[in-house]
Amino acid sequence: MTGTHEQALLTAAEAFAGPFYAEPGRAYHTGVHVRALLDALAGRGVWTPALALAAWGHDLIYDPRASDNEVRSADVFGDWLAAQGAPADLQAEVRALTLATRHTVPVTTRAEALFVDADLSVLGAAPEAFDAYDRAIRVEYAHVPGDAYRAGRAAVPRGFLNREWLYLTPEFAGLEPQARINLARALARLS
Repeated sequence: MTGTHEQALLTAAEAFAGPFYAEPGRAYHTGVHVRALLDALAGRGVWTPALALAAWGHDLIYDPRASDNEVRSADVFGDWLAAQGAPADLQAEVRALTLATRHTVPVTTRAEALFVDADLSVLGAAPEAFDAYDRAIRVEYAHVPGDAYRAGRAAVPRGFLNREWLYLTPEFAGLEPQARINLARALARLS
């Protein structure tokens, strides 16, 4: 793809994805999250068109009651990319990046590692920003009663804290200490 075609595709992707990220009920998984992810990649000098497209597509479908949001997002965004005439290799890469944000299987490429790290960069944010993220997640799960939410949500920070490393790339490794502090605080609040 030429630079002009890439830019046009990115502009169109933002326009296509924008209404999804503005849906009612979203408090964290919004356009602000996408822009933070893009800034995290650009600020570390690792931004690519494929990563940017994946950023716009990765949380396109977000239903806190569902467990297949990433697959559904990859399907919808993949169909859109195909309709735009995006090359097959770009479509495949964006799909793989999107599915990597399920955080259920090890990443297989450096691009996937960068994308997963960028998606998790909020964990290593300043305490105030992390706390705002934590509150926004609770808003998205408002349908879950308090005790059930605390029990279920506690598994998230616990799972991350049990990992040897939260971040897989040198570009994001500096977030590790603050992320562990933030996650420990979140876990303590949920206990």
